[in-house]
Amino acid sequence: MRVAENINAALHTVLAGDDRAYLIGEDLLDPYGGAFKVARGLSTRFPDRVLSTPISESAMTGIAAGLALAGDTAIVEYMFADFLTLGFDPLVNFAAKSVTMYGNRLPMRLIVRCPSGGGRGYGPTHSQSLTKHLIGVPSLNVFEMSPFRDAAEVFAEMLALAQPCVFVEDKILYTRRMHTVIDPFTVEVRAGVAFVGTGERPELILIAPGGMAERAMTALRMLLVEQEIAGLLVVPSRLYPVDLDLPPVAHVVVAEDSTAGGTWGAEVAHHVHARHFADLAAPVTLVHAADTVIPTAPHLERQVLVSAETIYDALVRTVHG
Repeated sequence: MRVAENINAALHTVLAGDDRAYLIGEDLLDPYGGAFKVARGLSTRFPDRVLSTPISESAMTGIAAGLALAGDTAIVEYMFADFLTLGFDPLVNFAAKSVTMYGNRLPMRLIVRCPSGGGRGYGPTHSQSLTKHLIGVPSLNVFEMSPFRDAAEVFAEMLALAQPCVFVEDKILYTRRMHTVIDPFTVEVRAGVAFVGTGERPELILIAPGGMAERAMTALRMLLVEQEIAGLLVVPSRLYPVDLDLPPVAHVVVAEDSTAGGTWGAEVAHHVHARHFADLAAPVTLVHAADTVIPTAPHLERQVLVSAETIYDALVRTVHG
């Protein structure tokens, strides 16, 4: 099963199991099924609860927040994560605040799904990773799609929190197959976190969200083959709040798709420094996209975005100082 199909199956599970669950977004109805076809088949099966909206992320997020406040379950599909900037006000100033603002704690079962990242030549305003702008908002949880964990489990976890959640979905990852690792790695999932390694005691830990997993594995394999250094890839499903239980290790690298400055990776680095400082031989290394807009031309886009080679270079610098 490919990742997009896995998310589609998870949405079927949510809507089938909760007759007060709604899926809201632009162009969701069959036969189109959404910009990346993740919603295909859902409007046919649940015609009264899969709703196509006008082109307004602010409006659809506000409607979904109202449904959640009334006790329903609402899932919003954005066409592109870039449009979080349009839905930011109802998400941050209404939905997240509504959990605790009315005297009693209220359940807010709201998930905003955001196709994120570059690599498809969509240009500066349709290729960004804006996750960092969501870090630190009270009662707002941030998750990212992982190829190592069934999306139905992640959706169940998000809805059980009864707080607004943003679910970041890497656009390139949609086409990849679930649970795929490259030789010689194996994967183990514990408490919602995937640990990908060789079984050897790692000299280095690489922490990355699900959308970076393929590039991160490639970089770790290069490190093993060319430098004979064993590394461990850690891929959490829940990005924020940060809660990682890591083995003792001398070197830690965090890779993410966003540009630098106030990022999820910086929050992870703070977490690692606070909990594991005695084990570290050097500060945590952060890997980001270049500090510029994302070009449409493929050869220029590749120079801006984080690649396996970018990560590998950071791993080598970290280990060898």
